[in-house]
Amino acid sequence: MRKKINIAIDGYSSCGKSTLAKSIAKELNYIYIDTGAMYRAMTLFALKSHLIRNDELNVDKLKAMIDSAYITFKYNTDTKRSETHLNGKNVEKEIRSMQVSKFVSPVAAIPEVRMKLVKLQQRMAEVRGVVMDGRDIGTVVLPDAEVKFFMTADPEVRAQRRFNELKNNGLEVTYEEVLENVKQRDQIDSTRSTDPLRQAEDAVVVDNSNLTMDEQFVFAMNHVNKVLAVPS
Repeated sequence: MRKKINIAIDGYSSCGKSTLAKSIAKELNYIYIDTGAMYRAMTLFALKSHLIRNDELNVDKLKAMIDSAYITFKYNTDTKRSETHLNGKNVEKEIRSMQVSKFVSPVAAIPEVRMKLVKLQQRMAEVRGVVMDGRDIGTVVLPDAEVKFFMTADPEVRAQRRFNELKNNGLEVTYEEVLENVKQRDQIDSTRSTDPLRQAEDAVVVDNSNLTMDEQFVFAMNHVNKVLAVPS
């Protein structure tokens, strides 16, 4: 029986982490865990709980209410994908809005939020055969993952991709808004005091500024297959 490993994919916002992670998970028949969706769900929880007013996040109230947010993934037989649920409701589309994007980095920077979600993510990965993407997977959540990728791309390239995605989903945004959001998230994610975004020492860098999805998938799978070929 082929051994199972855990695969960690980290990197900047809108650089295709989830796309690559889903492709690898499908190829290997592994479990895909979208940690970014978990932080987005927590941000949506804060918005729905009126903890964000006039662009100000009430951190103390969110800390006090954190255990009231129950986040799970459920497989949708219609879309054939795992979708995010918050307190029993499918919020997969809601968490992709620009409003959530605007506040997800500040919410994710709260130590108590990270502690809650990191513990949940680590429990999910105990079964092995997991592909997990986020900001601190290879450095904090799964430091012992057998394969680690760190993904990056030029901010302008990432903003264009994100802009196209939002427009395709029927959301009215401008490219300038998206680019500013990408740069703000990079700054917050890289400088937060708790579990900042950084490249793990043993991570393989994937700069996909000029790579197609097929090209980056082939590059990643070549590395994964080399690791899988090594006897346990």
